[in-house]
Amino acid sequence: MLYTQRRANVEAPDVAYCYGNDIGVASGEENGQTFVYRGTLNLEMEKGRNTFWAPDVVYNNGEYHMFLVYIRGVRIHWGGNGQMAHYVSKNLWDWKFAGFIKLASDKAIDASLMQMPDGTWGMWYKDNAPKAAIRMAQSKDLYHWSLVAKPVLDNPGQEGPKIFKHGNYYWMITDEWHGMRVYRSKDASTWEKQGLILDSASQRSDDTPTGAHGDVIIVNNKAYVFYFTHPGRKTHFDAHMNKDGIYPFNERRSSIEVGPLEIENGTLVSDRNKPFDFWLTEPK
Repeated sequence: MLYTQRRANVEAPDVAYCYGNDIGVASGEENGQTFVYRGTLNLEMEKGRNTFWAPDVVYNNGEYHMFLVYIRGVRIHWGGNGQMAHYVSKNLWDWKFAGFIKLASDKAIDASLMQMPDGTWGMWYKDNAPKAAIRMAQSKDLYHWSLVAKPVLDNPGQEGPKIFKHGNYYWMITDEWHGMRVYRSKDASTWEKQGLILDSASQRSDDTPTGAHGDVIIVNNKAYVFYFTHPGRKTHFDAHMNKDGIYPFNERRSSIEVGPLEIENGTLVSDRNKPFDFWLTEPK
């Protein structure tokens, strides 16, 4: 598991703990029943302390390709230009920087990649430029990309798109900061808006208030959604700075959770309160 390792143990103003992040590594044991922390990846391509967000990894022709957001330096408030960085690896540990992907603006975040039946790769991402939208780029080889001019979704109130094929549909889930919005499509081009998942707390420890910025894996035709929570908050945005402009640790910390993702009545649902079968088979 590769993930954004926020610096929740750092006492610094405002959202500085969300910058200067490394990409954390955890490995699963007992078919995913236990995960252990393994450290961070060495991804720096220039001097200084810099920021890495939201990795997405695909495998193609004997290589792993990772696409993530790179922001130079450490900021106190939300901002900064996001460049989509491309890395290549043979073993998921040792990564070589392959360059930046030119997208619709210099405020691109949250890549999600999927290969289409004709072999073309799609990259869906959030463009944080004015009139923010979910946009798309396409590639034959993961190195050279062309932009799709029209936004995929033009509602700015969402981020973190995740695209996958399950059952008879392509699906997209996006983070609306009060749960994950579901979209479905027959062709991964035209999307129908569905309902929300993970939009309330569950009965599980730390699985509150709602699920945010998720990823999906499908094993033996069973889908699981991974996501993060802010267990110390009543809502996603409910955090309170002290007199020095610092959020308390309990409101900075986050937890990674997993839940079932099922198709019911033609849409996706996720009930984390009932027992579910979670078993990750060994990769071949």
